[in-house]
Amino acid sequence: MRRIQELLDAGELGALATVVRTSGSAPQRPGARLLLLADGERVGTVGGGAIEQEVLSALAACLADGRPRWVVRDLGRDLGMCCGGRMEIFVERLESEERLILFGAGHVAEATARVARQLGFAVTVVDARDELNTEARFPGCERLLADAAEAVPRLRPSASDWVIVVTHDHALDEEALETYLPLPHRYLGMIGSLRKVYRVLGRIAARGPLPSLENLYAPIGLDLGAVSPDEIAVSIVAELVALRHGRPAAHMRAMDDPRLTKVLAGSLSPEAAASLAEEAEAAGDPAIDN
Repeated sequence: MRRIQELLDAGELGALATVVRTSGSAPQRPGARLLLLADGERVGTVGGGAIEQEVLSALAACLADGRPRWVVRDLGRDLGMCCGGRMEIFVERLESEERLILFGAGHVAEATARVARQLGFAVTVVDARDELNTEARFPGCERLLADAAEAVPRLRPSASDWVIVVTHDHALDEEALETYLPLPHRYLGMIGSLRKVYRVLGRIAARGPLPSLENLYAPIGLDLGAVSPDEIAVSIVAELVALRHGRPAAHMRAMDDPRLTKVLAGSLSPEAAASLAEEAEAAGDPAIDN
């Protein structure tokens, strides 16, 4: 089915039903397939009528939770279909490897790429330093020797992309964040302290209206107390896994922080916001609105 390959190439999500076994009089033979896309598009058929409605329900459930399932029905006894045969249909979710765009080729980036690839992400590393952005350091990854702005036309960002900013320089982090905030993405994370987040977003906001911060995670990662590059990589990728599965987790992002709101409104300086955050954390309540 050509549409399946198109779906995978485009990074779209779908669920596929395949007739595996039949007996008696059945409306389709083994090998017949029905594809359901996330937008409701249907391609193919497993026979129509009541059996197809059963399968469509299973496909929708599979799209939602990702779990494969079997649909086994006696067409006459279970569904009241006049053909009276029996069908066994396997339902599975189809999705291409999720693309993770990694800005930076330092120690944290190297560890993050390694962990992310083990969990099924297709990693693209963007860093102009050819001595670091190498196959030896990033085996199996796509590599672009470019800065953030130069990489845009080659990356062709999509709404399914996971984007991580962990460069070796605060100015480069700011450039990458400002470049990719208005572009399509599922997730955009930037490494750094709260003070850095306040400063970077404050400067970007001073240059013009900020795009939506709904999918921005800065500081990046889960609150695991990570220190070493490997620990930080685990914190970052654990955040991606939690979001991938829609599970609650201890995110460190400051997007709902009232201090950040004041920084962006110009009523609080980034330095003052950071000091208040440090005082609140020392007091055991980092979320206090000061």
